[in-house]
Amino acid sequence: MVSRLACGTLAFLGTAHAYIWPSPQLDALEAVRFDQLGFNTLSNTLATFVQPCNLFLFDPTIGPNAGRSDAADWIRTAYHDAATHNSTDGTGGIDGSIRFPAEQARAENAGNGFANTMGIVLAIVDRYISNADAIALGALIAIETCGGPEIAFRGGRADAIVPNVPGVPLPEQSLDSHIASFARQGFTQTEMIGLVACGHTFGGVQHNFFPDIVNVLNDPTSTDNVAHFDSTFVTFDNNVATEYIAGTTKNPLVVGFNDTTNSDKRIFGSDGNATMLSFANSPDHFASTCADLFARMLDTVPRGVELTDVITPLPVKPSSVKLIMDGDTLQLFGLVRLWNTTEDPTRTVRVLWHDHAGGTGNNTMNFISTSSSVGGKYTATWYGFNSTVFGFMPLLLDPVAGVTSLSFVVDGILENQGGLGFAIQDGFMLSQTSCQGGAPVSGRVDVAVRNGVHPSRVYLEQINIDSVQRRFITEIDITPPSHQQSVAANSAYSLWSMNLTDPAMTFTIGAEIHGIKYSTTDPLSVFEFAPCPT
Repeated sequence: MVSRLACGTLAFLGTAHAYIWPSPQLDALEAVRFDQLGFNTLSNTLATFVQPCNLFLFDPTIGPNAGRSDAADWIRTAYHDAATHNSTDGTGGIDGSIRFPAEQARAENAGNGFANTMGIVLAIVDRYISNADAIALGALIAIETCGGPEIAFRGGRADAIVPNVPGVPLPEQSLDSHIASFARQGFTQTEMIGLVACGHTFGGVQHNFFPDIVNVLNDPTSTDNVAHFDSTFVTFDNNVATEYIAGTTKNPLVVGFNDTTNSDKRIFGSDGNATMLSFANSPDHFASTCADLFARMLDTVPRGVELTDVITPLPVKPSSVKLIMDGDTLQLFGLVRLWNTTEDPTRTVRVLWHDHAGGTGNNTMNFISTSSSVGGKYTATWYGFNSTVFGFMPLLLDPVAGVTSLSFVVDGILENQGGLGFAIQDGFMLSQTSCQGGAPVSGRVDVAVRNGVHPSRVYLEQINIDSVQRRFITEIDITPPSHQQSVAANSAYSLWSMNLTDPAMTFTIGAEIHGIKYSTTDPLSVFEFAPCPT
């Protein structure tokens, strides 16, 4: 199956604000945000860890009868990461510090939900998505897919390198302490009431970790002994407010046996119940308030961290675009996603490619499948570049003419990013002459470099994890071929080659051209290559 990320799509490295494709960071964030379930979503596992909303994967023997849900853990993780923020000195916030065992071990972070969710985060984090961004996305996806409002999402969070200072208020603390704590985080008293109510529409309190708040329940539908905040603890709704106002709530932080820890009762009643009454009277008001407060919580970052603009789905988005040199043929693979569309057998989609000579080629695209997001609210359709029964065959292009950009024609309407086109750089790419085997090396990678491009460097990029679980790139330079050693891939390209000694190595290809770094984004492995000639 074709992966989500592109192999031959080259783009500037770094953060962009206006989302123009290609932008590696924004492409990756947008994909996790909007390509959630269905086709071409294998690299986005966040949505699969909150669907269905009563899912609790960490105790599969009892499943939905645990009384817990992954969705609630995602939201709690995000708040506890954000609650370290100090709006005065600009420290703390959503920076992934909750991943550190020392921070999880604090009394304010009791429970195993943080360890559970951070284990999933490690599967999402890559060179473009930080631990902190994955935490924010996990909470957002949990809220939206389980009945909540759509939340504006910005990316670009940076990961902390050390634990933050304590910041989450404890249930036994006074109302004044809670007000002061939320003020430090940047929220007023009214906003504190709202944020607590919005968060507590999911989940509850577990006896194992809070025996001073919850007794053993002896409830077969909550075998993990979780006393829930409202009667619909896996669904976003305003029942946390309606049940509170009606006096029927079983919220353990309102009617718990230990009044000292009934923090929700003190918080909700701190304005004479005015805020909770407004939530109970209007589900729409509750949802819109929560959308705003959740977005602000997720945007709480340390001073100096610059977030992107709100990421919205591109109406037409190329995906899995890659170029491979195969002798005298340039192979162009790819997909395009049409956002918020359903399968339509009468729809016609064509891909146009523009070359260095000013020419244009075109081909009819083949419908492949659909994907969905936001709990099925949105559907997207996917088409392959070549009109084949499988949809994954490449377009075969002339290497001399090459390719500079793409456009699409959907039912006769030209889609080209407002005249910019979808830029494709064909300055360098993998060559099919790359091979595996031939001891003492494990293989050879050949990079086809377009004659006249003159990169100052061509290198392999290997993703590594540092001591604090951040991804970083190691660059391994390929020695430029001398004039005498230069091997022609064809009349338009020459080969830069490197022997590989690590058979388990995965890598992408990078190049520096006129002082600017470009990168492919589809990980490669020597195991994918044909055997080296003997």
